Amino acid sequence: MQVTFIRHLSTEWNKKTWLQGRRDIRISSITENDLHKIKKNKEHLESLAPFDLILASTLKRTQETARLYGYEPEIEHLLDELDFGTFEGLPKKKLIEELGSKWVDHPLDITLGEPVSNLEKRIISFIQKYKSRKKILAFGHGAWIRGALSYVNYGDINQMNKIRVKNNDCLTIHIT
Repeated sequence: MQVTFIRHLSTEWNKKTWLQGRRDIRISSITENDLHKIKKNKEHLESLAPFDLILASTLKRTQETARLYGYEPEIEHLLDELDFGTFEGLPKKKLIEELGSKWVDHPLDITLGEPVSNLEKRIISFIQKYKSRKKILAFGHGAWIRGALSYVNYGDINQMNKIRVKNNDCLTIHIT
């Protein structure tokens, strides 16, 4: 299975480095830079097409991004972002200050608004559910995509916070 992920476009909270998690925040006004990157990503997507399935999480920022790319995605709750609990609406540095190296090296041991292990379970469920598909395009979230990359490359999501995925990044992974 080949999955191409696009992290949603930037929101006002992203610009302030605030954690969003399950908060249903809309994307910001589109900039010329956003349009340029969308065009570049679309050219790359054309080289990968056709996709068997186009998905987005239940949160509007992924759905809005998919529509700006010209897609009407199916909604998949397994793609929903990690629930950051009391850290949602706060700068990411607050979470890092409080959790320190545990956030970087052992996120599976952490419970925020949900146990981080639930994110890993959603990633595994996603892989199991769609393993018969050849090519999927998924519009998703930062922690989810980093978790998927860590899971595929290392067998768990403990490396997720050592990976960087920026808003509107497009990346493809092969899952066997």
